[in-house]
Amino acid sequence: MAKGLILGVILASMLAACMANRDGRFGFNYTDWLQKHRSWYGQHHPNKTQEVSNKIIVGGSQHWRFNFSYTDWAFKHGPFYLNDVLVFKYDPPVGKNPHPHSVYQLPDLRSFIQCDMSKAKKLANATQGAGEGFELVLDKWQPYYFACGESNGFHCDIGRMKFFAMPMLRAWSWRRT
Repeated sequence: MAKGLILGVILASMLAACMANRDGRFGFNYTDWLQKHRSWYGQHHPNKTQEVSNKIIVGGSQHWRFNFSYTDWAFKHGPFYLNDVLVFKYDPPVGKNPHPHSVYQLPDLRSFIQCDMSKAKKLANATQGAGEGFELVLDKWQPYYFACGESNGFHCDIGRMKFFAMPMLRAWSWRRT
């Protein structure tokens, strides 16, 4: 029972973070959406005039590193949208930095919470974060769970190198024809 309650609270928190607007308000504004999409009512034809994808450096200027709160970062820099590009930048393991980082995609919320890397998919190895970094497009409307898989999940669990993104659908501008 307690595990179910904890999982429910975590899911509700994740949903609230995904639905947060940059101005601090929550939820979906159905009134504005209907006004922008009147073509459903036959008033004019839809033409996409703008679809902009954002390129987002994970962790901002701090990049992908050990002991940084990516949950806080994602909350402050969200929401993320469908077709946004996440860029993972991290230093390769050389010289004074012998601890490599990587990027894994975890299959589900349970794996994410427990930092269980057993079914995770490796997206980028220890050297792919150098230079311009490793890029990933949020091309599906689904939750994405990311973690550093180094040291068998130690970087994920103890180093807090994990975060999730649930891309939202982007509202397009429509013009009258």
